[in-house]
Amino acid sequence: MYAIPLGDGSAELRPLEPWHAEEFLRHLDRGREFIGQFIPFGSQVTDVTSARGTLQRYADMRAADTAAHHGIWLDGTLVGGVLTLNFDAGAGTCEVGCWLEPAAAGRGLVTRAMRHLLDWAVEERGIHRVEWVAASGNVPSLNVAERLGFTRDGVHREAHLWRGIRHDMEVWSVLAPEWRSARDAHKKR
Repeated sequence: MYAIPLGDGSAELRPLEPWHAEEFLRHLDRGREFIGQFIPFGSQVTDVTSARGTLQRYADMRAADTAAHHGIWLDGTLVGGVLTLNFDAGAGTCEVGCWLEPAAAGRGLVTRAMRHLLDWAVEERGIHRVEWVAASGNVPSLNVAERLGFTRDGVHREAHLWRGIRHDMEVWSVLAPEWRSARDAHKKR
């Protein structure tokens, strides 16, 4: 088990496992509207059984080396997380994502957690290209990508239908050498 301090009091990045199902459900219930503005993340989690099933699916993907799911805890309470998707170490590519409930927004928790995730992906797993995909209206998410050194590659116009609205989806990426430069520049501040 790991617990990585995120520099905001008792904020930590930790594994998010199936046995966290009750806490995961409570977290999603607190932030469901905020988290679900642009994506269906957690929309199928409506009870402890579905929460456990979702977390088990991610645990299975982690075991298959195709994804990784990590929670952000603040003062001992799960408030969000970061994850990899479409993880392909052989090809050197993956996608990253994040979510956060409103009470924890604006503290830089996702940015700091994502720095750890990117370092792991690039330095330990040899990932060369990391993608960040978010709805154009999800400005906080896109701001995090930009802060981390990602470059906007393009827009898939009206590519995602969610809650009756077609959202443009922006694709951002960072390559391993770019990540290292952005990380090193941040450390010098």
